[in-house]
Parts: sequence; structure tokens; C-alpha cells
Amino acid sequence: MSDRTDGAAKVTNVWGQAISAVALVTVFVIGFWALMRTQNADGTGGDAKPAACTGGAAEKGDEAAGRVHGAQLCKALNRTDLAALVGTPGEVAKSASGSGGSIGTAPHPSARVELDTYTVTLAATYNRLTVATTTELLGAEVTPRKVLGRTGALYSDRTIGIGFRLDGSDATSTPGVPARVLVVPLHAKDSGGFFELTLWRADGGVPDDATLLKVADRVLPTVPGWAS
Repeated sequence: MSDRTDGAAKVTNVWGQAISAVALVTVFVIGFWALMRTQNADGTGGDAKPAACTGGAAEKGDEAAGRVHGAQLCKALNRTDLAALVGTPGEVAKSASGSGGSIGTAPHPSARVELDTYTVTLAATYNRLTVATTTELLGAEVTPRKVLGRTGALYSDRTIGIGFRLDGSDATSTPGVPARVLVVPLHAKDSGGFFELTLWRADGGVPDDATLLKVADRVLPTVPGWAS
């Protein structure tokens, strides 16, 4: 029993770092938000135009290793029908971005698209941790779920709100909103690494799993290398 508990704790720590360190951090910077709204508005002061993806260019070694980069993830996520998929047709992307980086030695490209009602993130983690092993060790904390023929897992998390002060003093953090997360193996054989799709609501409501799965069904097959 002790060995199993210790193992679960270790995997929780590893997976928690890989999943929560980047994707679930929301940054509230009023000046930046206002700037993005201005840039996304059309010249006549009418409705905002959908944001185009920025950032996330390929990093050294990505192509040779067959890894996706943040710009590719953003392109897959920033679909014209994303708002319809999450049940809010008519909304447009307020911001859309990709990024690179790593968690420890594991490459961790990611993308984020923000709508008025929902924010969606998509990340890929390239390590040796399999979804099956994690699901087994964490037991009731996650729910296995078939996604496009692969066995993924659903679980709950919470965002973190971070505020930066214009006077340069220390940033502040506040509890965020509930999020639902879906992890799916990078490869059909679940040989290590995973995609992570996260959904949360601006109003603090708990996202519906059916909505998250609908997004996964449409987005994941468009990610380069998905079929491998």
C-alpha cells in the first residue's frame, strides 16, 4: 500500500508539473488586455475581428525529432468554428498564441485561444510518461476515456490568476476558476508523452465534458503527426 501511495505521489508531482505549470496560468494585465482589444478591433470601431495566431515558432531540433511547435498547435486550435464547438456561436477569438519551452528536459509547446466565454489551451509534452501508467496510479482522481481510438483521461484542475503591478512590485496570485482537462497519448500505442487539452469558463462555471470531448474530436486530428 505504501509503495503504491508513494508511486502515485511521484507521478502526481511529475504530471502536475507537466500539465499545470504552463497551461493553467491566466495573467491579468489591464494594459496588455486593452492593447489587444484595440489591435483586434476593425478600423471603423465595429465588432472585433478574430485574432490571428502569434508566436510559437519551431525551435532547434523540433523538425528532426518530429515534434510539433506552438504555432502548429495554435493553428489547429484557432479554428473558425471553435466558438460553435464550445456552444457559443458568434463569439470570436480575442487572442490566440503559441509558445515553446520545456518542463525540465521535456519539450512542452503549447497554444491558447481565448473567447469571451471560454478559454481553450492545447499542449504537447514529450517525455516517457504514459497516460495509462498515470491513470492506473492516480485511480479515482482521473476518468479513462476513449478519444479517437486512444485511451485518454479526464480530470479536474483549477486556473491561477496572476496580477502584475505597474509599479514593479511583487506579483500577486489569486485562486482561479475550475477547469476540465483531457490528456491523450501522443502516439496510438501510448509509448510516452501526451497532448493536453484544457477548457475553462470566464464566469467560473464548470466546463462540460461533452464540450471538451467535442473540441478534442475536431482539433486533435488536425495536429501535424497525429496519425503516427
